[in-house]
Amino acid sequence: MNDNDDQKDFIIEGRKTFFIVPDATLLPETYLEDYMARGYETYIIGDDRYCPLKAKIEVIIETFTDSILFFYIDMPIKGIRWDKYIRELQQKYMGRILIGVLYLKRQSEEEKTALEKYYLFDVGIQCGCIALEYQKAKNFALIDKVMYANQACGRRKNIRAICDTRSKVSFETKHGLIKGSVLDVSMSHFSCVFERTLDIQLYEKVPKVLININGLHFISDAILVMQRMKNGVMLNVFVFSNSMGQQGVESDIKPRLLERIYQMTSEKAKALMRYKFEQARKNLRLYMTDDDLFDAGYYNYDDQN
Repeated sequence: MNDNDDQKDFIIEGRKTFFIVPDATLLPETYLEDYMARGYETYIIGDDRYCPLKAKIEVIIETFTDSILFFYIDMPIKGIRWDKYIRELQQKYMGRILIGVLYLKRQSEEEKTALEKYYLFDVGIQCGCIALEYQKAKNFALIDKVMYANQACGRRKNIRAICDTRSKVSFETKHGLIKGSVLDVSMSHFSCVFERTLDIQLYEKVPKVLININGLHFISDAILVMQRMKNGVMLNVFVFSNSMGQQGVESDIKPRLLERIYQMTSEKAKALMRYKFEQARKNLRLYMTDDDLFDAGYYNYDDQN
């Protein structure tokens, strides 16, 4: 992992929601991009033989300190008893993380009541128990409602993505064409630096700005809303403006920009997690025997080959 400290901090910042071993037929990965459109940065964490699930959870909690974890408790994971494990996490990290529970809708009202009583009152989780429907289309709204209630957006109105060196901006001014580099972008704003001093005023609307976001090219009006010095360079922040006079890009650009921001954001976060998971796996192997791993619920003998 060669990211510098600033980029790593950028990746880590902001509240994130993790769905732990969900049933893909009930909560498909395609929902994650749609949740981003609503301001939620969400990830699915699966179980695999490469890094034990408990170790992954510890990495997530230590790395992303403002997190919500939703556990799908109907997914059997060897070495983990969900009721016991979630209680342990709640006791150990109370005040540091928020925990919710997902489960397949129960046929018995008594079973549902007992389950909710245990997790909500006995364990004390804060993000509720969500009974998922067999029709996955209903689950999007169910989870969205719970994330909204638990402020899964955090303090961010829009999720920003770090741009690569391909990302450029240019537009005509009264003194000719000005070019610059885009540093980060959201569905509402982008920040950039220019090759020379910008000769427009704050809150001035600039028509037909040519923008390249990691290979996605489009044109949008933009309004300069902020300027500040950073590391000796003038940073310029623009808000997108559409033909209706509203904040944001044109409706035909929105889905393409959202897809690109989702890719940029998730790829960087997933790369950081892969690196951290690899380090966790190496540390477990270094300090614990197979018997120790098994006893701790990190490992099971069936997965040795």
